[in-house]
Formats: sequence, C-alpha cells, structure tokens
Amino acid sequence: MASYRLGVRVGNWLEDEIAQQDLLKDFIRKREKGQLFVQRLARLKENIFKKVELSVSSDGFVHFGDTVLLVNPDCTPPEERDPELRGDVTLAVDMEEVSLYSDEPLQISRGLSAVKRVDPIGRNAFCIVSVDGSAVGEPLRYGQNFLLGTKGGVSDKLFYLASDHKTFRDFAQKSRLQKVFLTGELSYLTFWQAKSLDPQLRLEHEGCPVPV
Repeated sequence: MASYRLGVRVGNWLEDEIAQQDLLKDFIRKREKGQLFVQRLARLKENIFKKVELSVSSDGFVHFGDTVLLVNPDCTPPEERDPELRGDVTLAVDMEEVSLYSDEPLQISRGLSAVKRVDPIGRNAFCIVSVDGSAVGEPLRYGQNFLLGTKGGVSDKLFYLASDHKTFRDFAQKSRLQKVFLTGELSYLTFWQAKSLDPQLRLEHEGCPVPV
C-alpha cells in the first residue's frame, strides 16, 4: 500500500473544485453581460458625472426643451462667505446604491439632495417638458404648468420632479417640510409653475414669458 503523500487528495476536494469552476463560469458570464460590480460602478460614474450642455437663450426667456440647473444661491456677502459651510448648491438626483449589487438594471432613487456643484452634469441637470402640448422652443410663461424631467442618469426612462404636502408621517428628514422626490408617473404632483418673485406683480406677470 502506498504511503501518504502531499499530493493525495482528501476531504471534499471534488465539491470544492466544482464550486471553483462554478464561480469562474459566473464571473465570465457577468463580465460578458457587463454585470460585474466594477463595470456597473464605472457605468454609473460615466452617466451621473457626464458633462451636460445647458441651453443658451437667444431672447432672454426660458423655453420648453431647455436644459437647466435648479440652483439655490448663497446670499451671504462675499467677504463673510465660508465655502466649507455653504455656497451655491444645486438640486441633484441620488443613485440607488443597492442596485449596484444586483443583476437588475441600475435604478435611479426617488430621493434628491443638494450638492455643492454648479457645473452641469448628468445628475443635476433637468429638462423643461410641456404639459399642455406646447412645442419645443416655445417660451415658458408665468402660471403655465410644466414638468421637470431628469436629463442624465443611468436609466433611459424619463423621471419627473414631484412634491406633495407634508403629513405627520411623511416629510423631509432635515427641514421637516414637504418632500421632493422623483417619479415616473405623471400627476398633479409633477406639475410646476413659475411665479413672479414680487407678490405684488404676480397678476401683472401672469401669461408673460419667464426670463432666464
């Protein structure tokens, strides 16, 4: 009888070998389909950080089809401004991190946040979409309903900016005011209107084109 050697296979060596082969086959399958974590993360970054060109107005007004940023400017005097604490922020789309670990297509989260980035990229650029059938290129007017659709992201489906009245159980976590979110369904929650900054002139400006 042969003596024991290091090359002798003991234990569940066959099961371990089959498991390794299955792991290799699964890796190759995911790599061919672009489902590896590294590939999905690279594709996510490529889309949400993709440079976007904002629309340039030739007549000084906002038009349907324009690509815009929603900016909350810092009104602090320049000499008192602390860039670490505040600064201009833009509304941006949050990405669903859980979907990076799933075989399903990458999903856009319903949530939004403010980011300290004012250059237009895929996650903070929005498109002005008509509700009443106004053609692309027509000026947006005060009091006219319109939609704000996502311009970039990882999904081909268009998502719309929406908001609803706050309730005792549903409100924004930080401000405790009404929540702003994204949805793929059209409803009155996704309708927005431009109003004059001066409340005393809102009736006079009703129906006039909205300046940039």
